[in-house]
Amino acid sequence: MILIELTETYPWNGATIRWAHFGQGPPVILCHGTPWSSFVWRTVIEALSPLRSVYVWDMIGYGQSDKADGDVSLGTQGELLAALVDHWRLETPDVVAHDFGGAVALRAHLLHGVEVRSLALIDVVALRPWGSPFFRLVADHPEVFSALPPNLHEALIRGYISSASGPGLQAEVRDALVEPWLGEGQAAFYRQMAQADERFTDEVEVLYGHIRVPALIVWGTDDQWLPIDHGHRLAEAIPNSKLQLVQGAGHLVQEDRSAELTDIIHRWLTGPIS
Repeated sequence: MILIELTETYPWNGATIRWAHFGQGPPVILCHGTPWSSFVWRTVIEALSPLRSVYVWDMIGYGQSDKADGDVSLGTQGELLAALVDHWRLETPDVVAHDFGGAVALRAHLLHGVEVRSLALIDVVALRPWGSPFFRLVADHPEVFSALPPNLHEALIRGYISSASGPGLQAEVRDALVEPWLGEGQAAFYRQMAQADERFTDEVEVLYGHIRVPALIVWGTDDQWLPIDHGHRLAEAIPNSKLQLVQGAGHLVQEDRSAELTDIIHRWLTGPIS
């Protein structure tokens, strides 16, 4: 099991954001989603770092970054990504994003002026509807869920995270994905759900037709969180984008079809972008 240690820090709105840089070459930024962290990119980092400068980060309220009470919405995450790109002094990096990370990357590009060379969007939150009944339940009662006994919370989150996989997660992978949300992470888990709001994707959805950079859309055919229809609709909304389906993968494609996804990303970044 390869664990990603984020050794660098960046101060943001009173919190500490953790990030790391691997390899040398043209820059590529990896953006995770919810309730994930940079951990889901471990095999992609290993494959790309011999050829590329790979930047990976944990969103505020996630993973190894601070989980203090505050704004962890998609609006804030998009602003944070734009600030990080400026901090890293990157010009037109490639961006690979999954789940919430897709909305974050699209907001950074379309609303905050982050220039990118290309976008690879993997089972991303980009088009309504995307809020599950569980999200809405938490949004209505965040204080109740935050107060759950730790054992009940852990059982709930294990079941929730497991549902993101089509074939099922290995036990050690599930444990690594659950761990950041235990203990002090319990309140943070429900906080990010309570602040999820479709208005953050509504604000950029109307701009997808203006995207002019090459875009690859990757979707797991067995995604139960964001069904495959979202991938087809997004491909229609972004001009000249390419859609590639990953057979048998659920929402968490990085775990369900790790080698296949890594190969797709590697070929997209190292081949001709057009």
